[in-house]
Amino acid sequence: MATHHGRHEAGHVGQAPGRRGFGAEFGAELRTLASPRVLGLLVGVLVLQIAFIFSYVAAFHAPKPSNIPVAVVAGPQTTTVVGKINAIDGTPLTASGTADEATAKRQVTGGDKSAALVMNPRGTTDTLYVAGGGGPAVVSAVQQVAGKVEASQQRTARTVDLVPVQKEDGRGLTGFYLVIGWIVGGYLVTAAIGFLASARPATVAAAAGRILALVPYAVLSGLLGAIVVDPMLGALTGHFMALWGLGTLLVLSSAVMTIGMQALLGVVGIGVTILIFVVLGNPSAGGPYQYDLLPGFWRAVGPLIPNGAGTSAVRDIVYFGGNHLGGPIAVIVAYIVIGAAIALGATAFFSRRAASQAVDPAPAAAPSR
Repeated sequence: MATHHGRHEAGHVGQAPGRRGFGAEFGAELRTLASPRVLGLLVGVLVLQIAFIFSYVAAFHAPKPSNIPVAVVAGPQTTTVVGKINAIDGTPLTASGTADEATAKRQVTGGDKSAALVMNPRGTTDTLYVAGGGGPAVVSAVQQVAGKVEASQQRTARTVDLVPVQKEDGRGLTGFYLVIGWIVGGYLVTAAIGFLASARPATVAAAAGRILALVPYAVLSGLLGAIVVDPMLGALTGHFMALWGLGTLLVLSSAVMTIGMQALLGVVGIGVTILIFVVLGNPSAGGPYQYDLLPGFWRAVGPLIPNGAGTSAVRDIVYFGGNHLGGPIAVIVAYIVIGAAIALGATAFFSRRAASQAVDPAPAAAPSR
């Protein structure tokens, strides 16, 4: 009987969860979801979700030009025209006088100015030089404002695009999507490693190994992205090696920063990287609407996040001969260096703390007398 009773109890305790009944399983699942840890995770996800919605809508719902730099060539009237443009409510344009048309055109093709208005001293039809490669949204904004200025003086302006977007680069957005793809790949691969192995590397050597192991992935990712946009689709042509190198750095920037955040905060670090690269980075990157059309906060943080720095770098490489490339590259490299420093520093701290908190073996029993 005892043996039979023991078998009965064992069978009861080891009964498959699916045979406990719907009500019991339903209640158990609700209790699990109501635990503090799961509730905390759900609240964190909800905050990220609402922050995502707010960030994108706030950045894009009412684009308005602000301080778009333009050159003005108007001979003796240059000072007057510059003053009228700069006096427009909201300062959509920031005008500055330029000595001659050739200089103004060089400023546009070099990316120093978004546009140049050259007045015709012998007629009423002027020329507005623009750079479509710098962003079609900026071109449209400049055309609208300049058109109003010209109309107020009974003049018109014809638009000449000195830096048109490449034929297959629809609305100049290829670079933005390319950068976002590289960034997403960087933090996703690191998050996957964190889930499969551990969020926090166990030792400094393990953290260093994890960082170095991502270098081949970043090189391959950069290569494949460049292949897609150049020989495969022909969307951004003529700068294959530069784009490959840029892609490698961008993947490393998001991947290494994610390692750092995981080493510092554990699984929560993944949420922090999503906040940086998705919630803040994407809408402020200058993709659909360039910096000059974004609200102040997004315009300020955009160049300081690899998404925006990378988008600017692609445009500098493809359309402006690499001018002004130093700033964006410095931002991207800084994320790699800072992320690595956080990863190694946090891992060293937590590994030392774990060692110091290790329980000492129980003392040996005193010999019996």
